[in-house]
Amino acid sequence: MNQNFSDPFSQFAAMFQQYQLPGFDVTAIMESRRKDVEALAATNRVAFGGMEALRDKQVEILRRTLSDLETIAKQLANTSTQPPFNANEVVQRALHNALADMQDIARTTQQTQAEAYALVSKRMEDALRELKASIEKPKT
Repeated sequence: MNQNFSDPFSQFAAMFQQYQLPGFDVTAIMESRRKDVEALAATNRVAFGGMEALRDKQVEILRRTLSDLETIAKQLANTSTQPPFNANEVVQRALHNALADMQDIARTTQQTQAEAYALVSKRMEDALRELKASIEKPKT
């Protein structure tokens, strides 16, 4: 792969260093921006992982529901009179499963959001620390 496209930060650093701006540590600024991009990428990976987990949970719910419906349909097809199950029990079980599923989805969503927030928050703290250090650096 062409080096020009694989590392844009070195291109920008080289471009800014040719101007020799006093008081600007171009390398430190570019390193900080690189860390910002890495934190954003990590946050996106966490968010995508959370979306995949939610998708998997929804597929699991759908499969289980379809299986339950198939079982009920087979039982109804095999009987000529009274269904061999209590409708109240079926409804209670379905509501119980739905509540458990909603709790799982909420827990997964909350965990994903907490992980993404922690990554962004840590990067913000690091960026503030870097900014503070660059301000406190004695001028030469």
